[in-house]
Amino acid sequence: MSKSESIEKHPKTADTHAAEKVPQKKIRYRTIWISDVHLGFRGCRADFLTDFLKNTRCETLYLVGDIIDLWNMKKGLYWPQAHNNVVRAILSKARRNTRVVFIPGNHDELIRDFGHAAFGNIEIQSQSEHELANGKRMLILHGDEFDSVVKFSPFLAKLGSHVYDWLIWANRHINVVRRRMGFPYWSLAGLLKHKVKNAVNYISSFEDAIIKEAQKRGMDGVVCGHIHHAEIRMHGGALYCNCGDWVESHTALVEHENGRLEIVHWGDTRGTLHKWPADWSKAKPHLDGESKDLLLAPMLR
Repeated sequence: MSKSESIEKHPKTADTHAAEKVPQKKIRYRTIWISDVHLGFRGCRADFLTDFLKNTRCETLYLVGDIIDLWNMKKGLYWPQAHNNVVRAILSKARRNTRVVFIPGNHDELIRDFGHAAFGNIEIQSQSEHELANGKRMLILHGDEFDSVVKFSPFLAKLGSHVYDWLIWANRHINVVRRRMGFPYWSLAGLLKHKVKNAVNYISSFEDAIIKEAQKRGMDGVVCGHIHHAEIRMHGGALYCNCGDWVESHTALVEHENGRLEIVHWGDTRGTLHKWPADWSKAKPHLDGESKDLLLAPMLR
């Protein structure tokens, strides 16, 4: 299935910058999860995320780790106004009765020292639990604790981060040319990732480990980030949801008022990548390879 066939476009979709496409009415969700924003990293698409936050409303917003890229900021400070705009949009939601829960990841792990604290209206938790409108219970965590590379080989994890930085630099220049030729955004990192068998095995092992943890705690499913691999599917008897990221895929996981879940893409084009109905028994089986064009970033972030 091609990418164009996979994305279910909203009525106002257009191949222009997100900032140029402002809906007349904010889209209302019960819950929003975002992860792997990487503020402080040049590859962060803060413009797309700010537009998403400004044009959506929710009761609860979960920040599922790697919101701030402290790893990258150690190399040198990079913090443009666009990154300030993301912070302001999040704080604005917190001031307007949206519950905001921040679950730090490995790139902003220093904030884990403040677990169970609150800064203004933002709660900091190492992990969290969420009950969907249909009564299903979801474990929420970043996921790096189930990544054997990050856990047992920090040097290799940081080497992978440097490789990723180079890919994003190259990808930026490629997409400048593509945009001038009228083509939509395309990911070099995603292509390389899904040509490598070990990367696919890595993702599968990560999913296995994180689902087992959710089941051990008696949960119906899990919401995570970390591997920049946006997806919703049943895995080992539990529902596995990954938010994706705001470097390559520009995706968020959202819950509707009836408990229905979606992965929403918000970039040059807007649309729904994956859906999961409120009644899980009516879900269509996920076919391996169905969304291969939508998995847009390498491992080791």
